[in-house]
Amino acid sequence: MATQTHGAEVVDAAHGAAEAGMPQLDFATFPNQIFWLLVTLVVIYFVLSKIALPRISAVLAERSGTIMNDIAAAEELKLKAKEAEAAYDAALAEAKAQAQQIAGETRAAIQADLDAATAKADAEISAKAAESAKAIDEIRAGAVDSVKEVAKETAKELVAALGTTVDARTVTAAVTARMKG
Repeated sequence: MATQTHGAEVVDAAHGAAEAGMPQLDFATFPNQIFWLLVTLVVIYFVLSKIALPRISAVLAERSGTIMNDIAAAEELKLKAKEAEAAYDAALAEAKAQAQQIAGETRAAIQADLDAATAKADAEISAKAAESAKAIDEIRAGAVDSVKEVAKETAKELVAALGTTVDARTVTAAVTARMKG
């Protein structure tokens, strides 16, 4: 009996609430509300399945295709970049090798020019040294002759100052003997 009184109280409360301005709680309108709820859900389902979801799936498919194309293009560009980097490294290595070869050739040419200039300078120095030695020998020979002449004249003058006379041959023989050692 308690459940009957309790159920009756709920129904009375619902009627009282409906009369008070809350018709959604009126049990008499539940079948009508359920019908329209089902109609609304079916309409929403058909609108979503026939209009909205195909558009959304088309957009998602297009985005997926674009992303895949972009990824493929990025991979292709990555491969091209690696190839370009390898070509750059090869060109750089070749340029370095050429630079070293040119530097070596330039060093060899400079060394050859330097050796030629050194040989020329050595030849000029040797020629000048030979000329200088010849000139010194001539000066020496001239100096020896001059010393002999001075010694002869001095010996004549000294002998004359002592009061004797000497012939030139004797003075020359004495000076020559003395100069030889």
